[in-house]
Amino acid sequence: MANARITVHTAADIDRIAPEVHGHFSEHLGRCVYEGLWTSDSSEENGFREDVVELLSDLEIPVLRWPGGCFADDYHWEDGVGPQEERPRRRNLFWAQGPEDLPEESNAFGTDEFLQLCERIDTEPYLAANVGSGTPQEAANWVEYCNYDGDTELADRRRDNGHEEPYGVKYWGLGNENWGCGGQMSPEQYAREYRRYATYVGTQSNLMFDHDIELIACGFEGHEWNRRFLEEINQSRWGVEFPLDHLTLHHYYGRGMNVDEADEDQYDRMLVEALEMERHIERMAGAINAVATTRDIGVIIDEWGTWHPEATADNGLEQPGTVLDALSAAAVLDVFNHHSDVLTMTNIAQTVNVLQCLIETDEDEAWARPTYRVFDLYAPHKGSEAVQTSVDTPTRELDDDEDSELPLVGASASVDDDETYVTVTNLDCREEKTIEVALEGVDLDSATIEGELLFADQEPDLEVDADNADEFAAEELDVSVDSDTLIAELPASTVAGISIQ
Repeated sequence: MANARITVHTAADIDRIAPEVHGHFSEHLGRCVYEGLWTSDSSEENGFREDVVELLSDLEIPVLRWPGGCFADDYHWEDGVGPQEERPRRRNLFWAQGPEDLPEESNAFGTDEFLQLCERIDTEPYLAANVGSGTPQEAANWVEYCNYDGDTELADRRRDNGHEEPYGVKYWGLGNENWGCGGQMSPEQYAREYRRYATYVGTQSNLMFDHDIELIACGFEGHEWNRRFLEEINQSRWGVEFPLDHLTLHHYYGRGMNVDEADEDQYDRMLVEALEMERHIERMAGAINAVATTRDIGVIIDEWGTWHPEATADNGLEQPGTVLDALSAAAVLDVFNHHSDVLTMTNIAQTVNVLQCLIETDEDEAWARPTYRVFDLYAPHKGSEAVQTSVDTPTRELDDDEDSELPLVGASASVDDDETYVTVTNLDCREEKTIEVALEGVDLDSATIEGELLFADQEPDLEVDADNADEFAAEELDVSVDSDTLIAELPASTVAGISIQ
């Protein structure tokens, strides 16, 4: 007897799942860049880590955000271009680098290195401009350096630095956490600063380039802040009412839970915190719809994922990579599919070594973490049409909160040409679940059905390392057909992908 029944309404379209919803974030801190993406912090030894480049290329990530994060709020891009031996060593107030714990940045890795990395792995760059301690002129100059093909000093400087053609950077964030490390601004103050920056950056679009650039404003999990920001933006006396294309927020969870010390009740609590993502998306979309009636503004979650107590400034914000974290990522990716009508991008934090990274390195090796496997399993959703799913699932009440409960099975589905792709998560870390999947309008008798399963027979707190990384790879899932229904057994804390063609 099935524990959960999933109905895929194949004709009930939500919207196309933007590939950028599977985006990533590489902040210029800890071992994310130096020892992660880049071989060394020394200008005498330079070059990308080929093992990391290969893993990123295989994943086909659609967009990569850099340099921050709070790091961006004290970063000045001109320090990181030109001959490496001539680049100044600068302080950064929001990150201490290296074992000496010094707030110093060598600038060995800068704009050209990052954009060349994006070219190598065929991903769209997303640059975060400094609003906290920068100027509109600095931001506009950065856009010109990256994108202009004319005869100006900045365009020529890019050419002199080795890149003849413009990079064509599309996504520009104007500010980061401006309610906090980005300047401790009120929403009204940030709105006025944002409009000033957007005037000088946004005017370049279609005037200096043959492509549009898209401007991204930074919002907040405190949603009243977002409403006040949008209302202040709406007080324009001239020009476009809403000079932004996307509004972001950041959502971390698991801050109170050390995975290796937690019990199953705490696992449930963390997964419920992860699923709060849905409420944040709905509230942000509601604020946009209520105020920005003249613009189609997308919702971006450009920092999200687990942040456990193990991740501190002292260790470079590093924490173990576990099955539980990967399970939470799958649950969140299902939420993103459900809201493909408003979501235009997300960026998990972070790509290499930091927080809920997808790739971990030591001096000699790089390996995929369990979350990497989830993104790989969910890849068929990218660019497909999300469709409605109904999930009849048992729930479990949280032991410390009778008003909160965890749905023990989650799912999402998408349709592309002749394929329907369904992802299912068993969020119960204690027991297996038998799931039934019914697909409206699909003849299963004549269909080709293939299934993959992640994390069978692995404990939720199992950590990945160089020696066991291959054990987290997907295995074949046995899917049977009974009349018009698919049936599969999902062990505790597992994720499945089922293709029906």
